[in-house]
Amino acid sequence: MTARLAQIARYPIKGIGTEPLETVILDQDAPMPGDRAWALRHETAPEELGWLPRKNFLVVASGPALAPVRARTETDGRIALSHPDRPDIAIAPSSDGPALIDWVRPLWPDTAPAPRLLVPAPPQGMGDNGRAELSILSLASLRALEERIGQPLQIARFRGNLILDGLAPWAEFDWIGQRLRIGDVELEITERITRCRATEASPETGQRDAEPVRALHTGWGHRDFGVYARVTKGGMIATGNEVTPI
Repeated sequence: MTARLAQIARYPIKGIGTEPLETVILDQDAPMPGDRAWALRHETAPEELGWLPRKNFLVVASGPALAPVRARTETDGRIALSHPDRPDIAIAPSSDGPALIDWVRPLWPDTAPAPRLLVPAPPQGMGDNGRAELSILSLASLRALEERIGQPLQIARFRGNLILDGLAPWAEFDWIGQRLRIGDVELEITERITRCRATEASPETGQRDAEPVRALHTGWGHRDFGVYARVTKGGMIATGNEVTPI
């Protein structure tokens, strides 16, 4: 079976909202455009701008009710957000941080540090590893994990950028240090992604209803799901593109 790009997604505000895409243009040594371009810092985070670890921001690992947020980037640059328990909102990130804070506050635990400031990401984006990379996930590996855990999961729990289908389970781990071609784009696979409690939250309900990290550890002796990749040749990709090792 030929491996193909099944889904594309980005997360305009780190931890707050999933935006599916059909096509995107990627640049060499850059994150996906609009992916984690903003992050909502909480009150105990350092004041300086630039990349910071995820513990300084509102993220699903600490606030599972954020998991069902859906995002859409409008043509005027505003980010439209929706959630089953909140009214729809569209914000201009550079000026509407207070409106976002008011909107997200009911979804954030009272016991956690309060949201304070919406900040722009540095050029490399605000991904968890601090580098200008994308994350790649495999639906075959998800199916293996579902079999181990004994319940259906959603790939959205893992907040990946490029979702592939047609691989053998865990084949992506063998690609470390190798390159792939997807559409016009070439990528170098850099490392595996170690997972956290964010994966416990259902992207439909916002409830913690599964323990994927525990299942990974008991089943395979690690906590890894997916791989990071660096764009070595820019271009356009689209869902349905063939995935070819090179």
